[in-house]
Formats: sequence, structure tokens, C-alpha cells
Amino acid sequence: MESYPQLTLFDLNQETLRDLNLQLHNLTDEDAKNSWKITNPKGKHAIACGLKVPVSVEIDGHAGYYCAGMNQLAEVTINGNVGVGVAENMMTGLVRVKGNASQSAGATGRGGLLVIEGDASARCGISMKGIDIVVHGSIGHMSAFMGQAGRLVVNGDAGEALGDSLYEAHIYVRGKVRSLGADCIEKPMRDGHINDLETLIEASRLDAKASDFRRYGSARKLYNFNIDNASQY
Repeated sequence: MESYPQLTLFDLNQETLRDLNLQLHNLTDEDAKNSWKITNPKGKHAIACGLKVPVSVEIDGHAGYYCAGMNQLAEVTINGNVGVGVAENMMTGLVRVKGNASQSAGATGRGGLLVIEGDASARCGISMKGIDIVVHGSIGHMSAFMGQAGRLVVNGDAGEALGDSLYEAHIYVRGKVRSLGADCIEKPMRDGHINDLETLIEASRLDAKASDFRRYGSARKLYNFNIDNASQY
């Protein structure tokens, strides 16, 4: 993390969440040279959503639904667990969760990097559209459902129906996969995939080797309706 000249402390026991997000939304590029630390989040929802400047924000505790949603450029760190939809519809930047994440982490994300240092629940990366997600632990069922683009890296195990109805997102899993979803198959790891994975492993500070992972992707049988595949829809 970069060094910032000034730290702004914001206590959610003393001030409102509305005031916090308003101040963060009004930051300029010059303000972004400083960093913010938010204390006493106590599971509040929609903390640090819609940030549009490269500011560093640290949330010291557990956060609720949609934390750091729609993030652009900012670096958001959560020192705890998060609720449903962390980094939902993220565009760019970095969101790092030091604990576990509930359902739909990184849902519909279009870019940037989401790192979850614990486990993620069901539907991690649902409808992902370009985001990179690295989970140091395991993920729940239906993860990367309808994943269109981006990469999902799982250091632990994956639940049922991984990659169901997948388009062109890439999935890398180091542990066991309980079952694959419709049109998702295991694919060979080529040099380009190894290189991409090594870059993500380094960026997410994951202690693992790219060669230990397996790759999964779309069989491309469900792109267009075919009566012979009707039972898989």
C-alpha cells in the first residue's frame, strides 16, 4: 500500500453513514492523495460505495451488504467479514476483504481486483463481466454462474454447479470441485494461463503456485439454442 500524507478518521459511532459516503463522493483527485480509516462499522450496509477517485479507505471491522459496490479506482480494505454483494458492479481498483464474504461477492463486476482472504459463500462472481476475483479460502455453490469475462481464482475448494452457464470467464481452482454446472468443463492449463494466474497470485498476496491449479471454462454448447441441448438449459 502506498504512503499517504494525511489520514482522515471517521467514526460511525459519532457520525452517520450518509455523511461518510457524501464526503467520500465529493473527494477530488487532490484529496485522493490522503487516506481514510472508518471505525465502528458494526455491519452497516453500503459503506464506501460508488467511489470515483484513487483514494485509500480502510474499514476497521465487519461490514454489511454491498460494501465497496460500484468501486472505481479506490483501494478499499475491510478488516473483517462482509455481507452480500461486496464489490458488486466494481469497475476498477482494489477491494481486499481480510475475513469471509457472504453471497454474490463481486457480482456483475466489470473490472478491478477483489481479494477475499477467507471463504466466500454461494454465487461468488455471479454474472462477472471482467472483474478478477481471488479467494484464499473456499467458495460456495453456483459460483461464476453466467460468468461472461474475467477470472475467478480459488485456493480452496468449490461447491456445486461451478461455472453453470458460463460464457468466457476463466476459473482456476486449487482444491476440489464438488460438481460442475451446465456447459462448464475442465480445460488444459497453457503457458498464457499460467502467466495470468501467476500475476493474480502475486497481486493478491496468495501463497500458492500456479502449477497447482486446474482451469475450467465453457464448453460453448449453450451459446445458441439447440434442441439437442434443451435439457441443459
